[in-house]
Amino acid sequence: MRVVPVGAEALLLEVDSAAEVAALHAEVLRRRAAGEPGLEGVRDVVPAARTVLIDGVAAPEALAARIAEWRVPPLAESEGPEVTVPVRFDGPDLAEVAGHWGVTAGEVARIVTATPFRVAFCGFAPGFGYLTGLPERFHLPRRATPRTSVPAGSLALAGEYAGVYPRSSPGGWQLVGRTDAVLWDLTREPAALFAPGVRVRFVEAGA
Repeated sequence: MRVVPVGAEALLLEVDSAAEVAALHAEVLRRRAAGEPGLEGVRDVVPAARTVLIDGVAAPEALAARIAEWRVPPLAESEGPEVTVPVRFDGPDLAEVAGHWGVTAGEVARIVTATPFRVAFCGFAPGFGYLTGLPERFHLPRRATPRTSVPAGSLALAGEYAGVYPRSSPGGWQLVGRTDAVLWDLTREPAALFAPGVRVRFVEAGA
């Protein structure tokens, strides 16, 4: 792990994998909740693909020295809240994804619903979570030509990630299904269905 100062009150923790990000993010939150020295005034803990940003640090140098001594355990698969998302597996790229994986279209649904996903980080649009969990053999290229409009609720795959489009927008991910779940709702608390650390289980709608 590499600890990099960012401005006067933040630290960027750099690691090598999404699994390490998930474990480190959870560890920072646990230690902050326990009142660990140096984390008392932290405003935000923001994970990304290979980093965790800690913002609102009163004494960055002292905290960086402490973090360098941390031993961060792997995140247990059962740790964190879980949401279940019903999906109709009828996406326009279903056959193409099946071809990439060397399986039938029906098997794509089985693989996705059998995979324990976790929200690694959020971005792109309000409510959009980058979900990790797909084994490496199921990682996919983005589409050569992005679509100008992807319907809200589309379940999509690209690279090592899965995601659900919270609203209609352009996108180049492979679309395998669609859900009626509302990903972003300002009248709900919290507004986002997906947040970093949340476990996500997809199920076939009507099954």
